[in-house]
Amino acid sequence: MNTLLRFLTFFVLAVLPWFAVAQDLPTRFDPRRDAAKDLMTAQKLARTENKRVLVDVGGQWCSWCRMFDRLVDSQSQIRAELERHYVWVKINYSTENKNLAVLSKWPMIHGYPYLLVLDGAGKVLHAQGVQGLEIETDKEADENYDPARVMALLSRYATAANVPVQNP
Repeated sequence: MNTLLRFLTFFVLAVLPWFAVAQDLPTRFDPRRDAAKDLMTAQKLARTENKRVLVDVGGQWCSWCRMFDRLVDSQSQIRAELERHYVWVKINYSTENKNLAVLSKWPMIHGYPYLLVLDGAGKVLHAQGVQGLEIETDKEADENYDPARVMALLSRYATAANVPVQNP
């Protein structure tokens, strides 16, 4: 019994802080968040868990951003890939808070949502808008994102072995 109690105490002390860190990351775009702090938290968690960071830049004002969230929520395979290989952090861009101090460090953003894949040290491995992830259609609906294309993007950058070699 004493061994079980020690194990449970160790487990709680070891796991609870990381659970709290993950819970502290934003689940929606919030102009009141400290983007630099959220990014540092995501990178620390990614290093600890040997994951990538998926930075999702956008805002609650952005219909395509909300559609992306609904796609992730509705597609269990995409959700599982994100949870298995990424720490997903949302960085707000809006009239209330443009987060220029953080966003100015990365490639110019030309549309939202804008996705960046970082390693645990913060190195940009990939950056892109939603171009190439959607299906051409006249209507604006959740179906505009192609789950297979989103999954391919996530799979491509999930691990160091998958990252394409950059030409000098």
